[in-house]
Amino acid sequence: MTLKIIKDPVHGYIEVEDFARALLDAPALQRLRYVRQLGFSFLVYPGANHTRFEHSLGTMHLADVASRRFQLADDERQLIVASALLHDIGHGPFSHASEPLMEKYLHRTHDDIGPVLEETVGGLLEQQGIDPGELCAVVNGRHRLSAIIHGDFDVDRMDYLLRDAYYTGAPYGTVDAQRLIRHLVWTSGGTVLDENGVNAAESLLIARTLMRPSVYYHHVSRIGESMFQLAALAHLQDNGGNDAEQFLRLDDAGCMHVLASSGSTVSREIMSRLYERRLYKRAITVGSEQVSVAAYQDGVPLEKSREYAGLIAELAGIRPHEVLVDIPSVPREMSLAVRVRNRHSETSFEEISPRVRTLNATRREQWRLGVYTLPAFREQVTDAACEILHIRKPTRQDTLF
Repeated sequence: MTLKIIKDPVHGYIEVEDFARALLDAPALQRLRYVRQLGFSFLVYPGANHTRFEHSLGTMHLADVASRRFQLADDERQLIVASALLHDIGHGPFSHASEPLMEKYLHRTHDDIGPVLEETVGGLLEQQGIDPGELCAVVNGRHRLSAIIHGDFDVDRMDYLLRDAYYTGAPYGTVDAQRLIRHLVWTSGGTVLDENGVNAAESLLIARTLMRPSVYYHHVSRIGESMFQLAALAHLQDNGGNDAEQFLRLDDAGCMHVLASSGSTVSREIMSRLYERRLYKRAITVGSEQVSVAAYQDGVPLEKSREYAGLIAELAGIRPHEVLVDIPSVPREMSLAVRVRNRHSETSFEEISPRVRTLNATRREQWRLGVYTLPAFREQVTDAACEILHIRKPTRQDTLF
């Protein structure tokens, strides 16, 4: 067996075995070199230009470390390593920014990698003795080993927190991945955490919580994503959605080119603004204290947000595409299935760590509903949004510019 060595800024030297190297060179994986990991966060953090390709390599590396730690049989280890390497090939351009479009037009999410897998690397997997259907089950969370990649303390999350913190410079993503993996124990009932790993596990949960408002839900990132989604939606509606599948297989640059030269004037106008960073501004941003959160528990899909935007624009006397409505889902409770083991017994993670309750409260408080518009229209859009969305009128202190 020969090993390819790749230098990674986060994990150091990553070893790639022959079976993984064949997958690494596949066009479906190479495309991820040109898909940004953090969508439009580069509008906030200029260094956030890292890609899904780097993240896939890092996740593969940690998956291999975890598989060896759990003493999986070699065929199972290869399945997990391949799953980690390929887990993001279903992403559209700009990663999560295109997810609402994928759900609307293709009726699937980026985790549903079956169609992409079948068309691209299915044959390569079979040549390596890996069942493509079993790999899809791992990525979808329907396999007994799925928790390694998608669990309470999974290697996917470990890598992206470390990587996103590294490239943004945000000081909140510190996770001791190696220590955490070292203190995880694989049992027939799933993953158990040794009590010596509790601090490392807490650092991951804290990092998840602190990275949300500063990186993942930063208002400028959300505005950039919302502008992109409007441009893409206008383009796809202009041609009846006939090329949605092909459009969502593009990389970032290809997607930007298509939208900038679209037959839709709205698409072209929005993309010109994104290129030049002439962004929409916040008309209003409110938390749970000013709006009924229960109505938006699961967020608002793209079509519904455009419906709200149209109503607000009509009341404000401006054009529909001059208003963006951003209502994400309310963060779900971090209810950890992982149990903590000491020499005498096992207990729930929440009993050992009271911080989980505090972090859940913090996550709920971080939720924000945003309405964005062009700078000249902020005042009338604020008034209209309050009426349409039943928002309690913010005070001067609540209104963010």
